Amino acid sequence: MSYDQIAWLPLCGGLTAVGLVLSFLAFRRRGAGAGLRAAAWSLIPVAAYLTGALPALWQMGTAAVGFVTGLVFSPKVWAGVAVAGLSALLFLISGFLRGGRSRGRRSKPSTEPQPVAGPSATPPSATAPTQPNRPPLPRRTPTTAAAPPDEDLSDIEEILKRRGIS
Repeated sequence: MSYDQIAWLPLCGGLTAVGLVLSFLAFRRRGAGAGLRAAAWSLIPVAAYLTGALPALWQMGTAAVGFVTGLVFSPKVWAGVAVAGLSALLFLISGFLRGGRSRGRRSKPSTEPQPVAGPSATPPSATAPTQPNRPPLPRRTPTTAAAPPDEDLSDIEEILKRRGIS
């Protein structure tokens, strides 16, 4: 069916009339916002007819339908889709392979001399590279005697005790 074989004014007018009836029902059931939105959608077919936009919309619709039917029913197009998928898969695989190779380059041994491991040497994983010669911290033992009260803090402690906070 071609564009000229369709009576567009009755079709657009009928769509608008049905839409306005439905927008009135939406207005009564769901409120003014829903009714006004439905009325706005209902007026689009008549607006398209009056502005002369229907021939352009018709051409866009027939072009889209032709493209989709050509895509779905053409073995040549499906072969192209398969080749595009294969290409994407190869890109992904090459990215993983290149990523592994570049990680291998970063882990080359450094030119700094490494200490010789002897029977008394600690394994290299036991020492942290950022603190190689730092002695271990002494362990703190809990003291049983309370520290002497500081005179500056005694005022604060007295205020806290008066308010019931200790």
